[in-house]
Amino acid sequence: MKLLRVLVLVALPLYCLAGSGCLFLEQVVNKTIDSQVSIDEYQNFLQPFTSDLETKEAIAELKQCFLQQSDETLSNFALMMVTMVSPDVLSNQWTGMSRL
Repeated sequence: MKLLRVLVLVALPLYCLAGSGCLFLEQVVNKTIDSQVSIDEYQNFLQPFTSDLETKEAIAELKQCFLQQSDETLSNFALMMVTMVSPDVLSNQWTGMSRL
């Protein structure tokens, strides 16, 4: 679970900071919450970020956790991710100001 936090909350938003929207981050979030995406497909998608077996197992465990969630929880997670990585929120974080 810590791996996901680092990956999503640090690496991907920084990777996407240059644009107003990040297709790759959206794809990761969508594949994470999509129950039609299998664990194997999810692991293959994140293969460039997988350096060892432990990381691959953590990614599989993460996907399994999302597969067990209700549609309402997945919808709330998607909404939270949109809020967290919207350009306004990112720019406010870098200036030390908050919209909230």
